[in-house]
Amino acid sequence: MFPIEAGDINPQNRIIPHLPAPRWFDGQRAAESRQGTLTEYCSALMSLPVKISRCPHFLDFFRVRPDDLKLPTDSQVKKPETYLMPKDGKSNTADITGPIILQTYRAIADYEKGSSSQMALATGDVVEVVEKNESGWWFCQMKTKRGWVPASYLEPLDSPDEAEDPEPNYEGEPYVTIKAYTAVLEDEMSLEEGETIEVIHKLLDGWWVIRKEDVTGYFPSMFLQKAGQDVAQAKSQIKSRGAPPRRSSIRNAHSIHQRSRKRLSQDTYRRNSVRFTQQRRRQRPGPQSPGSALKEEQQPETERPKPQPAVPPRPSADLILHRCSESTKRKLASAV
Repeated sequence: MFPIEAGDINPQNRIIPHLPAPRWFDGQRAAESRQGTLTEYCSALMSLPVKISRCPHFLDFFRVRPDDLKLPTDSQVKKPETYLMPKDGKSNTADITGPIILQTYRAIADYEKGSSSQMALATGDVVEVVEKNESGWWFCQMKTKRGWVPASYLEPLDSPDEAEDPEPNYEGEPYVTIKAYTAVLEDEMSLEEGETIEVIHKLLDGWWVIRKEDVTGYFPSMFLQKAGQDVAQAKSQIKSRGAPPRRSSIRNAHSIHQRSRKRLSQDTYRRNSVRFTQQRRRQRPGPQSPGSALKEEQQPETERPKPQPAVPPRPSADLILHRCSESTKRKLASAV
């Protein structure tokens, strides 16, 4: 729009300053030389020639509106959103509906990075979460630093700790272990590679609650892959990053929230899981005895309940008029 208004129809001769998106893992010198804030970008725009900086489109963009002078209330503030990326890393451009608003978290303890792709943290550091990965490793940025951080070392600023964890799904999802793990804590499970289990609770810190028969326990999600999928890509992530540490293993953790969300104990998981599986067995039709089958055959046809057909809901009048033919519409119009 602006090159045309300025009398230049060639996009290659654009004189509007370019605001590049940040590149992950670039050097600190490149990050410092980039126009990193909107303030710098707007200042560069206003210093352009008058035919650009005083054009109607530019002035309308910076015009103060009545809503800009009102301070937001609690009901008007929308909670920032981040997107949980799948383990396979595949994404579709159709899923992008708007700008991603990064959520702010705080470090509860010091963390020393174990590789160049990770980022070190000090207690109290405030970071912005770019990607929440199911493995429990979150990609964060802090000023000019970027890297992977264990989610267990972070807590949200605006809500109690671990308030975003989903609810348990006791129906379970079938997964296969792609790497053996020996339990370190009492509430964890030890499994060999290639075992089939069920995931009943996917926690954001990368330690999921799994079920093997009637036994439940924590297990690193990085060592799991959905049944029937290729495990090559999942194993490549294990080589680059191991399982993240658990919150219970962090020493000298300092939270700013007086009360945090209490996690369910493994006894609660086990009781709820056993109750769910027993209820599911009762609902499944079991094998009938020969006597019951004979009684059903001897039952008269008139006494057997007939299945009732499902009656679809009647469409609205507007929908009927929208879907009817043009001939019907003309007849209805003439009748009215």
